[in-house]
Amino acid sequence: MTESIMTILKERRSIRNYTDQAVPEDVLAAILESVQWTPSWANTQCWEIVVVKALDVKKQIQQAVPASNPAFKSIVNAPVVLALCAKKGTSGYYKDVITTKFGDWFMFDLGLAAQSICLAAHDKGLGTLIVGLYEHDKVNAALKLPENVENVALIPLGYAAKVPKAPKRKAISEFTHYDAF
Repeated sequence: MTESIMTILKERRSIRNYTDQAVPEDVLAAILESVQWTPSWANTQCWEIVVVKALDVKKQIQQAVPASNPAFKSIVNAPVVLALCAKKGTSGYYKDVITTKFGDWFMFDLGLAAQSICLAAHDKGLGTLIVGLYEHDKVNAALKLPENVENVALIPLGYAAKVPKAPKRKAISEFTHYDAF
């Protein structure tokens, strides 16, 4: 049963504790399909996703995560870790020339892809966690990424062993401005 998008947005949580239940291949495929349909700069679709299931690779990745990071154990305990990567020099470019004030646009596109993954996973009854605090170069090496591809985030994925309460949210009036700041 598909929930409304607002329900999914409100109920999705950052999951750090996973059961050992495997993620079925059809469910993983549906989650990856959400990325296929994610909007991107000029439809460049700069993302590359490495699906990590092998414990030895997850352990290599974990070595790049500080032990103080709450995600440290999640990297090896989740049945799947999705490494979100980007092809550099495509998003935000037109005819090989950067066209945005902010340079390469891949961080924005990968943020959209990460959101798609997290919402699609929640819709399928799985939990996710977006991890960004780690030594990216170590992960790049563990994943054997080519030089033109950069790992941006890790997303442990699996069935939640524990679901935390919703964190406090700002009131809409605290971040909304009309016509000018």
